[in-house]
Amino acid sequence: MIPSLPALVAEIVIELPKARGLSADGVITWSVGDQPFATVGPAGVEVRLDPTIAAAAGRTPDAGPSPRGAEWVRFDPLELDGHAVDRLRAWLELAYRRAEG
Repeated sequence: MIPSLPALVAEIVIELPKARGLSADGVITWSVGDQPFATVGPAGVEVRLDPTIAAAAGRTPDAGPSPRGAEWVRFDPLELDGHAVDRLRAWLELAYRRAEG
């Protein structure tokens, strides 16, 4: 069984050793040091990627641009099928590595 979107993000991020979450106003922001790389809230997940990758990611199903800027992509799937889970995991891991270094 695939968990809810916030639970899935937590499940993925828990494996990223330097990631820390901070909750405020119903939104959890995940960061490495002072570099945020993902948020989870009522509008879904927003992930900070390289702008070129974010633009491409924003054209995939259930994704789009984020009001946070060109580096961010919003992801709010209607269904967490295997493809959605794979995309989310890849984007979160890529965003984490980018924030890390």
